Amino acid sequence: MSDKDLIEKDIFSKVLRAGRRTYFFDVRATKADDYYITITESKKFTEEDGSYHFKKHKIYLYKEDFASFNEILSEMTEYVINHKGEEVISERHQKDFKKEFDGTEYSNSEEPTKTSSSSYTDINFDDI
Repeated sequence: MSDKDLIEKDIFSKVLRAGRRTYFFDVRATKADDYYITITESKKFTEEDGSYHFKKHKIYLYKEDFASFNEILSEMTEYVINHKGEEVISERHQKDFKKEFDGTEYSNSEEPTKTSSSSYTDINFDDI
């Protein structure tokens, strides 16, 4: 086993897929067999010709910073939820956004409208 294998040995990993972004949370071991966390954001970019590439950003988080990091992250997430709620407002800016809430459909191109069950197509799978 080389020194590189000892320096960045993966111990435990989790993945969070979030649209074009993917977050990788990894517990790794140092050469001295101490643990630290890496958080990697990978974002997919698609070119006009259909090709794509990923941009990655990585944060290294060491044990001596865990408590402070966790405290500040919790404070920040609570602040956002308390001031803006849990709804993702940026989704409304996508041109194909449609969200239904309490029977009211919200869309970028129109005012909220009431939906009814008659606006849905009844499909009988025996016909297919």
